[in-house]
Amino acid sequence: MRTVQLTLDDDLVKQVDRRVAKLKTSRSAFAREALRQAIRKLETEEQERKWLEGYRKKPVRKGEFDVWHSEQVWPE
Repeated sequence: MRTVQLTLDDDLVKQVDRRVAKLKTSRSAFAREALRQAIRKLETEEQERKWLEGYRKKPVRKGEFDVWHSEQVWPE
């Protein structure tokens, strides 16, 4: 692990300190998890953007997925 230095607003540090006290963790652990979540969110947003871009470039044609309609029915 590497040590990095961050500059944060006083109010943000107070908010983090309240949260880490309740969670019984450290600022570092809290920051690591927050950064991991932010990266996952950005990756998801990027993937969604790519999907949308793909469907804009090549929209679904009428009847394209009709062959799968019967496969979506749950047996009784």
